Amino acid sequence: MSARKPRASSQARIEQILAAARTLLAEQGVAALSIYTVAERAEIAPSSVYHFFPSVPALLQALTADVHRAFRDCLQEPIDADQLQSWRDLSRIIEQRMLRIYAGDAAARQLILAQHGLSEVTQADRQHDIELSQQHRALFDRYFELPALPDDIDVFGLAMELGDRVYARSIHQHGEITPRYAEEGLRVFEAYLGLYLPPFLRKRAIS
Repeated sequence: MSARKPRASSQARIEQILAAARTLLAEQGVAALSIYTVAERAEIAPSSVYHFFPSVPALLQALTADVHRAFRDCLQEPIDADQLQSWRDLSRIIEQRMLRIYAGDAAARQLILAQHGLSEVTQADRQHDIELSQQHRALFDRYFELPALPDDIDVFGLAMELGDRVYARSIHQHGEITPRYAEEGLRVFEAYLGLYLPPFLRKRAIS
């Protein structure tokens, strides 16, 4: 039995709270986030925030889910198969879409790449990464005939995680993902996948 969706008024209040939390994250980082600062920014009573999010970790987990939803949505955007000469072309398209999300969403940078030390957020991020890596693999498999891949290692998940480590270094050093680090993150992503994917994969016929 699926969970009931919040009523329209409740959903609007949830979005109001998450928008306020996003603004605070962008301006001051995770450390400045509390139920009271979010309530003040949202211009609602703290009890209203507690009603939907009983703790800051619960609020951050919801924001993390929003970020990953944006990542998953970007993978569903159309891709011109004629532009794909190799799987590396596909990996570049995917990473560039991810980088656009990071560039335009300070909350994504704070939650996924910044060193906040919040285990609840890290755990939620890793759980969402599993779904994201499955979508990555399905997308590659849609356009190319993949070889047999290990069952005990999440190849696409590790590739994403390694690329994010490079982006995180850029955030730590420069406060943003610089073009140089963006390129290095892509190199790391492709280099790890290249351990399991041969340079040339047969393209599938896309109807």
